[in-house]
Amino acid sequence: MTQRQAARASAPPAADPGIQARIAAALPRLTGAQRQLAEFVNHELFRAATMRIEEIAQAAGVSAASANRFARALGFDGYPQFRAAMVREFQATMAPVERLRDALASPASSHDVVLSALETDIDNLRATQRTLTGKACNDAVGALVAARRVYVLGFGSSAQLAAQLEYGLTPYLGDVQSLATAAGPANAARRLHDLGAKDVVVSIAFPRYLRDTVALTRIARDNGARVLALTDTPSSPLARLAHTTLLINAYRRMAANSDAVVLSVIQGLCGAVAHRVAHSAGSAASMTQSTLPWLYQETGQLEPEPAAPNTRRAP
Repeated sequence: MTQRQAARASAPPAADPGIQARIAAALPRLTGAQRQLAEFVNHELFRAATMRIEEIAQAAGVSAASANRFARALGFDGYPQFRAAMVREFQATMAPVERLRDALASPASSHDVVLSALETDIDNLRATQRTLTGKACNDAVGALVAARRVYVLGFGSSAQLAAQLEYGLTPYLGDVQSLATAAGPANAARRLHDLGAKDVVVSIAFPRYLRDTVALTRIARDNGARVLALTDTPSSPLARLAHTTLLINAYRRMAANSDAVVLSVIQGLCGAVAHRVAHSAGSAASMTQSTLPWLYQETGQLEPEPAAPNTRRAP
């Protein structure tokens, strides 16, 4: 065995790019019938995962033979393997729902549920402490501090986390903008059109991964920006696009993810940036000064006491 063969044999298997990523890659070489199937699968992925080959062929208006050739064009041995891959994708997507069903089937008091959630987050925090590496943290902070502009991507449940990161970094960095606005992903794409090597895009996504976040992250990377990902595993679609990844254990039994653990890492990241930036104390003081008129403060003045009645008799 040659050295190259040995290295290839010992390398971990590449993560499956996913059905829709496979379709996007194969699209230029698909036939007309196969493109009809591609359009159907892209718009009806959950429904397609439940269909036999005859059913999906009829729904897409093509032959069963075309459905089988379509599966092969995507790199599968045949339609059964293609359908199994679609089912695996939805097992991950539906996992939070199944966990919730299991939890609701177990008798527990409200106090038990609250304590269990806290214990889960404590375990998540410890697991995240073990996962975060010194190199990843140093690279992330270095990239943020050196950036000309920092854009934060996060949609769905990650939108509030994106806003928290923007809020935490703003006192210390010159230009930080969350793109998780009411204008939506199309406006975010417009804002990313002039990215360059001096810009950093922080992308936040956890299961269930949103396609908009992944697509905009790919645009940012293609435009030359440095990508920092906050996500859960090395197989996350964001991890495959990022220059630096902070892996966060965010398991939650009765929800899709634990925002509390992600927020803890965000606050730690902001603290590390403040520690690295020379003028951080002055910037924080200046921002506090500018917000003083909007902060509630006790006046420190007491209501005047009523005057004591005059009890002296007139002479």
